[in-house]
Amino acid sequence: MLDWLYTAIAWVMKQWHALFSTFLDPAAGITWALSIVMLVVTIRVLLFRLFIKQVKSQRAMQEIQPEIQKLRKQFGSDRQGFSEAMMKLQKERGVNPLAGCLPILPQIPIFIALFHVLRRLQPGADGLYSWSDELTDQAAKAELFGAPISSSFNMAGEKADALLALPGVTMMNIRIVALTLMIIMCATTFFTQKQIMRRSGPVEGQAAMVQKLMLYGMPISLFVTGFFFPIGVLLYWFTNNLWTLGQQFYILRKLPPPNSPAALAKKAAEKPAVDPKALAPKPGAKPVRGKGGRPVVALEKSTPAPDPAPAGGTNGAPPSTAGDGGPGDGASGASASGAGTKGSSPANRGKRKRR
Repeated sequence: MLDWLYTAIAWVMKQWHALFSTFLDPAAGITWALSIVMLVVTIRVLLFRLFIKQVKSQRAMQEIQPEIQKLRKQFGSDRQGFSEAMMKLQKERGVNPLAGCLPILPQIPIFIALFHVLRRLQPGADGLYSWSDELTDQAAKAELFGAPISSSFNMAGEKADALLALPGVTMMNIRIVALTLMIIMCATTFFTQKQIMRRSGPVEGQAAMVQKLMLYGMPISLFVTGFFFPIGVLLYWFTNNLWTLGQQFYILRKLPPPNSPAALAKKAAEKPAVDPKALAPKPGAKPVRGKGGRPVVALEKSTPAPDPAPAGGTNGAPPSTAGDGGPGDGASGASASGAGTKGSSPANRGKRKRR
């Protein structure tokens, strides 16, 4: 049923093997190891656009989290109403929750296909999935640090006997190489999950529990199942983890999580700096007033008030006590006349002498 997929994976490995065979020994383990590494690169390059969609979907989900919390409080125990409202909100914002699984789903059948191809490899076997008999025999005998890439930590039967019959191949050496790759694979898986947690930002409730389960549960499950994986599959998974680490490091720098210190620093760095000299007014320009009527920028110093008019008129006319009609002038004239009436009249002087 999946022979077409097995054939496709084998064909990609054959093309890379043909390329590396132009300057390396076709039967050498390094040639086949590089073919597996480049298989990872090929798959991950094809899935890169899906990875970008995954990151954007996670960012969009983070942005609508406050609104989801409000909906949860609004509907309370009404789960059906909450689900309908949340789906409506996601549709309005263009958020697809399944987009977070897009890069992972295609890798599962590819991993299964590679596992199936390497598991069937053994010396003297017929050609597999577009490989010739010679190419299949070379792949089965190719060694990585003295261990065939088709061998596994736990193996038995006809395949184990055929591989252990190869010169220089021992079960101890196979298990040392396999165990080393398993430890490295689990360690890189752990750090990959840590990066995913940083990329997705802080979460609460059930999502936090799922993240913690993936952080510790996935490396442990891989370590248990790694005893049955061929060494070539362990190499594939290790290379895939290295690619994911580098890819997520790049994404975290280019697209940091919203409201994170890195995102705020990037936003501040992208904001253009304002030159104070550019805000300074030109000489002689009028001040620009804001909404409240206050000048935004003081352009010129305030000029001093003009001198008051002389007490007497030019033609000998008596000074006017009414002023120019302003409220201040009338008040000052009244106070001046009142002061003169009280202090300078002869009657008032006489009263002071009697006292």
